[in-house]
Amino acid sequence: MQEFWNKRYAENEMVFGYKPNQFFKLFIDLHISGTLLLPAEGEGRNAVYAAEKGWQVDAFDFSATAKEKALKYAASKNVPINYTLQNIAEFVATKQYDAVALCYVHLPEPLRNTFHQEVYKAVKPGGFIFLEAFAKNQLQYNSGGPKDIDMLYAKADICKDFPLLDFKTCEEMELVLDEGPFHQGKAAVLRLIGQKNEEF
Repeated sequence: MQEFWNKRYAENEMVFGYKPNQFFKLFIDLHISGTLLLPAEGEGRNAVYAAEKGWQVDAFDFSATAKEKALKYAASKNVPINYTLQNIAEFVATKQYDAVALCYVHLPEPLRNTFHQEVYKAVKPGGFIFLEAFAKNQLQYNSGGPKDIDMLYAKADICKDFPLLDFKTCEEMELVLDEGPFHQGKAAVLRLIGQKNEEF
């Protein structure tokens, strides 16, 4: 899988475009800047946008090619991001953030459950978890995402992964994607924003 993504990132200018994910952009625009973690961040489109808005951004990916392109993009925008090489399977929460954002991070269920537990630990009390990913109905569309239904997400499953969050939104919807060459056209997505209780 790592080799696949390195190849895809190397062969395309920007796999998912230069602009941030629209739902992520809205989240960033509506919240006071703070500390942000972006796992599986790819070529840095979301990290750079958040940094431009004053967020202190930590990002990681398992692709060295993605990291190189993200840092180059950040430098071209004259914004700082802290970007490391790391595999999601090895992620352990060692610090807490005001927000953790997951943009199209698709994982098999056992790894997803473990990773989401660590994501929850990585959020400060009062902080936010953001997620946008393809829903199960995405199999009927050709706008991107895994072709394995077990790698696609259902609202009930993802909400159960974060039982202690105060959900601001957790819904499945259809929309039209326009995010680089690999996210184009009608899509079925799941969108979640949840806030961690101040007591936890």
